[in-house]
Amino acid sequence: MLDAASYTPRLKTYYKETVRAALKEEFSYKNDMQIPRMDKIVLNIGTGAESVKDSKKARLAQEDLTLIAGQKAVITHAKKSIAAFRVRENVPLGAKVTLRGDRMYDFLDRLVTVALPRVRDFRGVKASSFDGRGNFAMGLREHIVFPEIDFDKVDEVWGMDIIICTTAETDAEARALLKHFNMPFNS
Repeated sequence: MLDAASYTPRLKTYYKETVRAALKEEFSYKNDMQIPRMDKIVLNIGTGAESVKDSKKARLAQEDLTLIAGQKAVITHAKKSIAAFRVRENVPLGAKVTLRGDRMYDFLDRLVTVALPRVRDFRGVKASSFDGRGNFAMGLREHIVFPEIDFDKVDEVWGMDIIICTTAETDAEARALLKHFNMPFNS
């Protein structure tokens, strides 16, 4: 049985032993604190119009996101009322979770090695999805690509937003960091 105190994610060890040295050499950093690292990963499922009609949809999205992340997700609520969408203030609209530390590395490992290869017609993630400050955002059309979700028990398939926040100053540095973690960029 694995001892929780001695467990270190595979990608975290790989980052400390290999990626840091490679990035320091590639970008000629003078100080180790300049080397980019992952800060957090934010996962979001928006249930949209379905949850306006049925409030259980947001709870189901929360349960699925909790299974995927390994950490309890929170339900997101509407901040404003929008009559055109039939949304009232405080109506549940989805779920989100923020991962840091070991859970963040475990999730990225599962995303790159298990989930993305299971996506239908996958040709890589867009390299242009950086925000100019070293953060990367991507979307999945189906949350069922994760092995934690039992395909037979799912009533509804939702899309997912995945935002990877890094401490990199530029997109080139962040892209190099994610490239070392085997993120499959398409160009």
